[in-house]
Amino acid sequence: MAPTALLSVSNKEGLVPLAEGLLAAGYQLISSGGTAAALAAAGLPVTKVADHTGAPEILGGRVKTLHPRIHGGILAKRSEPGHQADLEAQGIPTIDVVVVNLYPFRETIARPDVSWDLAIENIDIGGPAMVRAAAKNHADVAVLTSPSQYPAFLEALAAGALSSALRRQLALEAYSHTADYDAAISAWLAEQLEAEASQLNLSLPARQSLRYGENPHQSATWYAQPGAGLGAAEQLQGKELSYNNILDLEAALATVREFGYGGQPAGGNAFQPAAVVVKHTNPCGVATGSGSANALERALDADRVSAFGGIVAINGPVDAATAGHLTSLFLECVVAPAFEPAARELLAAKANLRLLELEPAAIARASRQQLRSVLGGVLVQELDDQPVDETAWQVVSQRQPTAQELEDLRFAWRLVRHVRSNAITVAKGGQSLGIGAGQMNRVGSARIALETAAEKAKGAVLASDGFFPFDDTVRLAAEHGITAVIQPGGSVRDADSIAACDELGLAMVTTGRRHFLH
Repeated sequence: MAPTALLSVSNKEGLVPLAEGLLAAGYQLISSGGTAAALAAAGLPVTKVADHTGAPEILGGRVKTLHPRIHGGILAKRSEPGHQADLEAQGIPTIDVVVVNLYPFRETIARPDVSWDLAIENIDIGGPAMVRAAAKNHADVAVLTSPSQYPAFLEALAAGALSSALRRQLALEAYSHTADYDAAISAWLAEQLEAEASQLNLSLPARQSLRYGENPHQSATWYAQPGAGLGAAEQLQGKELSYNNILDLEAALATVREFGYGGQPAGGNAFQPAAVVVKHTNPCGVATGSGSANALERALDADRVSAFGGIVAINGPVDAATAGHLTSLFLECVVAPAFEPAARELLAAKANLRLLELEPAAIARASRQQLRSVLGGVLVQELDDQPVDETAWQVVSQRQPTAQELEDLRFAWRLVRHVRSNAITVAKGGQSLGIGAGQMNRVGSARIALETAAEKAKGAVLASDGFFPFDDTVRLAAEHGITAVIQPGGSVRDADSIAACDELGLAMVTTGRRHFLH
């Protein structure tokens, strides 16, 4: 009896060449629904599943392959006499190859207008059942779940045999495929029901094996949500991304999005052209401007020493003028929503510079869950990207901030939540002037930020991600010429800091919300 292949695919890419290869190798084809129609339209001989089982498709196509003549043919062990006896008694032929990919659930729920009913109908039932059955019996059955597997499979088939190693690899990929599919369904249902899951179901495909991790002696792999976030970025040129590049790109992208991205506003605020330079996950230069080129120039000018070897994020298109600034010093990576042809041509001269083009839609598709690994587990929290709520702000000093100081305080506050705690930012005129990050005491971070700003601190403002436990930071700020400060408030010694502001003539605003970043 000729070997049999069952084909039932949502993605028809490569279907006809695969079927032709199977026929050339002596296989007979069984298929269902649209797959059978596609094969018949190509002039290929195919038996419909309904004719093979003797049972029609029912329930609008919900039940077509859930039948003993399908699953018996897949699951029967060829070396088990009892299995063979059952097949003969029931007149069930074996199925030797199963080619299945599943209903496009992820693509369906990505549509902004998707309804509950449409999403539910795109949950495949028969497909995963066949895939899992074939993967379980991989010693006798080869299972294909992606068009990318077809060429290697046909090559092995033409060579005359499917090795056990290939069958096992295909089984692993099949189970990964169904696990990822079920995880997508589970995550969507949890999101729709707004329920806190008692179990974290996470399945992310490997996007890239990295040369190493944070250090050369550490192995690393990048797993990414398909079509979403940084994993959806198209790398236009440059060396392969490193582990540290990806971490820095995430930090830079999160910071620049405070001012909008790709022309889209952020948090109810109008879009502002902005650029960010990051080193070791902390911004070292942030600025808004009249356009991408002006914003980038100002961000670099904020701290050109630290910018050397940095990661850049720009929230608007990169044109030739912007590219000119990018070629002015050594940089590792640049991420932006678009790179114009003239900019691509200029930047091609810096062959090692990694350029990543990331569309706004890919950011919108990314999960709002933030995951951090700990020894033996995972921490999950909501992203800290909620819009700034100025209705909760209070001027607690005797002096009110001027209109310019208030605008500078807004900028400094939007920046400080992207700096590692203890975080202090000094800013003026839509430009960071000094940033203090990750110190064990807050006044230590303030000293770094103020000394970096130097003379530019005069007339600038200062933001703190957490409250002032003492009045020392306020007094240090005043010594350097800071005129207004913004901080969450909530310390038992708030009165001391407020009194210091009043004594020294500073304005102070409290926000009622802290922004620790560990």
